[in-house]
Amino acid sequence: MAARDTIRKKPKDTRGTLIRLLSYIGQYKWILLLVFALCFVSNILALLGPSLAGSAINEAAAGAGKVNFERVLYYAKRMLICYVLSSLITISINIIMAFVSKRIAGKLRKDIFDKLMRLPVGYFDRNQAGDIISRVSYDVDMVGTCLATDVVQILTSLVTVAGSFLMMLYLSPMLAVIVVVAIPVAVIYTSKMRGITQPRFVKRSRNYGIMNGFVEEMFSGQKTILAYAYENQVAERFGRINQDAADAYYDADYYGVSMGPTVGFISNFVLCLIAVFGSFLYMFEMITLGQISSFVLYSRKFSGPINEIANIMNELYSALAAAERVFGLLDEQEEIADCPNAEELTEVKGNVASENVYFGYDKEKTIIHNLNFRADAGTLVAIVGPTGAGKTTIINLLMRFYDVDGGRILVEHKDIRDYTRRSLRGAYAMVLQDTWVFQGTIFENIAYGKEGATMEEVVAAAKAAHIHSFIMRLPQGYETVISEDGGNISKGQKQLLTIARAMLYDAKMLILDEATSNVDTSTERKIQKAMRELMKDKTCFVIAHRLSTIQNADHILVIAHGDVVEQGNHESLMQQKGFYYKLYAAQFE
Repeated sequence: MAARDTIRKKPKDTRGTLIRLLSYIGQYKWILLLVFALCFVSNILALLGPSLAGSAINEAAAGAGKVNFERVLYYAKRMLICYVLSSLITISINIIMAFVSKRIAGKLRKDIFDKLMRLPVGYFDRNQAGDIISRVSYDVDMVGTCLATDVVQILTSLVTVAGSFLMMLYLSPMLAVIVVVAIPVAVIYTSKMRGITQPRFVKRSRNYGIMNGFVEEMFSGQKTILAYAYENQVAERFGRINQDAADAYYDADYYGVSMGPTVGFISNFVLCLIAVFGSFLYMFEMITLGQISSFVLYSRKFSGPINEIANIMNELYSALAAAERVFGLLDEQEEIADCPNAEELTEVKGNVASENVYFGYDKEKTIIHNLNFRADAGTLVAIVGPTGAGKTTIINLLMRFYDVDGGRILVEHKDIRDYTRRSLRGAYAMVLQDTWVFQGTIFENIAYGKEGATMEEVVAAAKAAHIHSFIMRLPQGYETVISEDGGNISKGQKQLLTIARAMLYDAKMLILDEATSNVDTSTERKIQKAMRELMKDKTCFVIAHRLSTIQNADHILVIAHGDVVEQGNHESLMQQKGFYYKLYAAQFE
C-alpha cells in the first residue's frame, strides 16, 4: 500500500519546472519564432492539399465523357507541389530544432557541472555517484529529445488543428459541429491521464538513478566482489533493483501508451459520424462529393494532431519528470558563501591551531568534542587513533570541507572563516588514501596542481617520490597515457604519482591521509625522508595507522571518540604509558 501511495504522489512543482524549462528555450526565441513561422507556412501548404484534392474529385465526378482531365491534372500538380514544399520546410524545421535542443542540453549539462563544482562535500557523501551521473546523462537526454522532436510536433499540431477546423467550418458548418463535440471528450481524457501518468514517470526516472548508482558501485568494487565470491548475491540484488526499474518503466508506459489509441478511437468514431451525416447531406444536395472528400481529409488532419499530442504527452511528462530531477540538483544548497569581508590567504607560514572545536555531521550527534591543538610553522603533526575516532573529520575541518559547529580553527592566528575557501584550500597540498588519477599522460597527472610546470620540475618531484625509475621503464616514459581511473598501473604506483603531485604543488601546508598505505615499508621510509627535505618550513598533517612511520613527528595528536586524549612527541607519549602506549604496543607485540 505504501508503494502505491508513493506512485500516486504528484511531482512537487510541475508548473514551475515547465516555466524554468521555457526559460532555457527562451534564449533562442528568435530562432523559435522563425521555426513557428516555418511551421505556419508548412502547414498552410499541407492544408491546401485536401482543398485541391476536393476540387480534383469534383472535376472527376462530372460524369462519363464530361471529365476535364487537364483540370484534374492541374489540381494534382499543385497538390504535389504543396506537399513537396511542406515536406522540405518540415525537414528544415527538424534540423533547426535538433541544433537548438543540442545547445540547450549542452547548457543544462554545463549548468549541472558548474553546480557540482559549487556543492559542498556533504552532498557527494549523501548521494550516489551513479544517481548524479544519471541526472547529467539520462535525464538531460530525455529533455533534449523532447525539445528536438516534441516541440516541433506540438507547434505543427496546433497550426494544423486550427487550420483544419477553419477549413471544415468553411466547407460544412453542420459537419463541423460533430467534430467540435469530440474535442472536449479528448481534452478531458488527456487531462485525466496526466494526473495518473506523470507521477509514474517521476518514479521511473528515480528508479533508473538508483539502478545506475548501484551499477557504478559494483563496477568500482568488482575485484572485491570476485575475491569474496559474492557474484551471485550481487546479481540477485541487481535483479531486484533492475526489476523495480523495469516495473516502474512498465507502469509508466502501461498508462501512457493507452492515451494514443483511446484518442484515436474517439477520432475514428467521429469519422464514422461524418460519413453517415455527410451521406445524408449529399443526398439532399447540400454538399458536393468533392467537399465531403475534402472534409474527411481535413477531419483526419484535425484528429491526427490531437492523437499525436496524446502520444507526445507521454514523452512530455517523462521529460518534465527528468527536468524536475535536473532542476532539483540545480536547486541544491551550495557551499555557504564566504563572509563579505573575507580575505585572501596569501602570506602563509603554516601556523595552525584549533580552539574548543565541536562538530557533528548530524547536528544532533557531535563527533568532535572540544578539540584543541597547536601546530607551529614547519612542524610535522601526526594524527593517530582507532578507526572512527574522527581523524579524517579533523582534516575535513582543516580544509573547510565542513564548517565547525562551535569553537574555531586558526591559520596564521586568524579564524579560517575569515579567509576565502579558495585561498585556504590552495594553501594545502593533499594526498589521500583513495588515490585519484585521470585519463591522461603521467606528466599531466603529476603537473595537475601546478599550472605551467616544466618537465624538469615534474621529474624532480617524481624522483623524490621514488617513481621516476618506474616511469622511465614505460614505453613512452612521462608521455605514457594512464587509462581511466589508472587501470593500467598498480594502486601503489598511483599513490606514488599523487605523492609526486603533492610534492610539486608549491604549498606551505600538506595533508597526508594514509598516503603511503599502498607502498612497502622500505619505499615509505625513503619517501618520508625525501619529503622531510622538501617540506622544510612547511606544516604537515599526517594520518597514520602504522605508528612506526610517525615516530619522528614533532607533535602527535591521539584521537579517541572525537577527543584529543593525549598529545606530545613519541618519547613523551610512550613514557606516559597511556592510550598511545597501548596502541603502539598492540602493533609491535
